[in-house]
Amino acid sequence: MTELHLRIPDLSGRLAVVTGSNSGLGLGVAQKLAAAGADVIMAIRNRTKGEAAAARIRDAVPSAKLTIKNLDLSSLASVAALGEELNAEGRPIDILVNNAGVMQPPERETTSDGFELQFGSNHLGHFALTAHVLPLLRAAGSARVVSLSSVAARFGKIHFDDPNFERGYSPTTSYCQSKLATLMFALELDRRSRDSGWGVVSNAAHPGLTKTNLHIAGPSYGKGKPTALAQIYQFSWRFLPFMWQDVDGGSMPILYAAADPVANGGAYYGPRGFQEMTGGGVTEAALPCAAKKRDDCRRLWQLSEQLTGVSFTADGQ
Repeated sequence: MTELHLRIPDLSGRLAVVTGSNSGLGLGVAQKLAAAGADVIMAIRNRTKGEAAAARIRDAVPSAKLTIKNLDLSSLASVAALGEELNAEGRPIDILVNNAGVMQPPERETTSDGFELQFGSNHLGHFALTAHVLPLLRAAGSARVVSLSSVAARFGKIHFDDPNFERGYSPTTSYCQSKLATLMFALELDRRSRDSGWGVVSNAAHPGLTKTNLHIAGPSYGKGKPTALAQIYQFSWRFLPFMWQDVDGGSMPILYAAADPVANGGAYYGPRGFQEMTGGGVTEAALPCAAKKRDDCRRLWQLSEQLTGVSFTADGQ
């Protein structure tokens, strides 16, 4: 397994947008990019939590240049509103990190547009956001788009006949589908960028097993106390700590994909350790067989356009 050495260059004057940057991996990535000099837009759903996260970053990086923008990925209207706001401001986007996500809610929930929550937020919301800001990405000249996948993508399948699990919901099956979808989107976006001359580099990364609040908040979504699945995560954190890494470790593949000068488009990065679960380094991750099926990647793209009503056009509409 080849070790890739993370190098983050001076990002002064560059603009980065990080979704879900109020906690966990998104917060860690936003802080590292800000420390390298980037202007960082923290695209988040809860402004109060966002302000607290920005304060944490500024405590560690007093020179951090941060802007908080509202984004609810479970609402296509909210996604479109942020896209419209950013396009009106007109500043090219150098780095877009599609990080925010929902993980294994115990019961089937839907977005405001009627999509299953994980597929709708993790994949469709980011698909639509990237489409809306495509003009700003193209204007940057060599923008990077990083989509956050998961080791769960290995076990995923795109249920083309029922992507929103209307005929039977499984928290884990749905999560695996959503993370496979984000990976397939990243690969297909890079192919389309190359074919169409968009000048956008798209890749993907996964954090292995990284200890974040997502493992408790997701499986306990809407519940007054942690569910059995959340308790399993808590148990393993306490009694099997060697299985997990901290946010700094988990964010390394994401930062490599987003900022390292030699990171490639169409590539997939993960932790260097055993089974890409943990490890103090970065490696090129193994692609799940399902992600290698180009016809399915194109089919997912077409389905995503159909469901969101958003296409990747020159004006972002």
